[in-house]
Amino acid sequence: MIPTALNAQFGALLVKNKIPQKVHSHYLKWLRYYLDFCQRYRFSESNSRSLPNFIRKSKEKGQTDAQQKQANEAIHIYYELIRSKPSNRTSELPKHPPDPEGVGLASSQNQAFNALLFFFRHVLNREFGKIDGVVRAKRKPYIPVVLSREEIDVIMANLKYPYDLVVKLLYGCGLRLFECLNLRMQSFNFDFGILTVHDGKGKKDRTVALPQVIMPDIKEHLEKVKALHDKDLDEGYAGAFMFDLTEKKYKNCAREFVWQWFFPAKILTFVPDTSEFRRYHLHERHVQKAIKRAVNKAKICKRATAHTFRHSFASHLLEANYDIRTIQELLGHSDVRTTMIYTHTVKNRTIKEAKSPLDFE
Repeated sequence: MIPTALNAQFGALLVKNKIPQKVHSHYLKWLRYYLDFCQRYRFSESNSRSLPNFIRKSKEKGQTDAQQKQANEAIHIYYELIRSKPSNRTSELPKHPPDPEGVGLASSQNQAFNALLFFFRHVLNREFGKIDGVVRAKRKPYIPVVLSREEIDVIMANLKYPYDLVVKLLYGCGLRLFECLNLRMQSFNFDFGILTVHDGKGKKDRTVALPQVIMPDIKEHLEKVKALHDKDLDEGYAGAFMFDLTEKKYKNCAREFVWQWFFPAKILTFVPDTSEFRRYHLHERHVQKAIKRAVNKAKICKRATAHTFRHSFASHLLEANYDIRTIQELLGHSDVRTTMIYTHTVKNRTIKEAKSPLDFE
């Protein structure tokens, strides 16, 4: 789904580039496909080097030369949009605190307003006009769904391998789903009991403590991945999928064990351009479906998803009186205001009565 603001801005550029109105929907479709492709295969959506890979993928799916040409033109228009200076578009727009990992109706309304403002100033080349008296939508506090420890244990009991281990890392380390699935062997430091999350949200790295209680499960899983890797090597596979030019920097790294996915896909993927077989990580939809089935079996009356375990991780740490700044670092939040949302998910233990420290017992 293309955000409302981007949809309007992209549509305005289509008009500016004199793209016929009747094909606007096709151009928007290619943009949506491109953004989905970049997210799924971890390409940078703002880097033009990602485009040839996207066109290649379109060709694999049987798109005609004309469709590939149209897709190429659509993405170049998108690059034109993101190359424009942010200061020209947002310097006079209202600023809001960071949205705590959820976008509501107010955000959509404000995005639409900002898109119209951009359209008038940079496409029609005139001011939007007076907007006195127009009430801007305000964001309502978003309260995440949090599971109790008992509910989490029941869900994990209804999960089969390897999905149970995925959930143990989601909850035990506070990971986002893609952070978990993108883990490679080198992410684990067993000597120090540390897990390193590379290229998390915002391309940031962070470290979290590995739960000691699941170390036997992790090491047992590790042996299975080793056996699968040996089997792949014997069958002459080309290695794991690598991104961000890593394979050019480290020759043959795709076949090295330290670069293998911690949660490898069940089957190899054939790459037509190179006639190679490579292995990707476990598909996120398989994990999401497994969690949904487990939640239904557990008969839990909460809208629990993969991200709910991350919310539960933060809430349970806060409930155990961990410092909010520590939780912020563990979650990888840039702004502590994002982390503060979890203060609404636990009981308030603050002492309300004013008292002198000299009177403390």
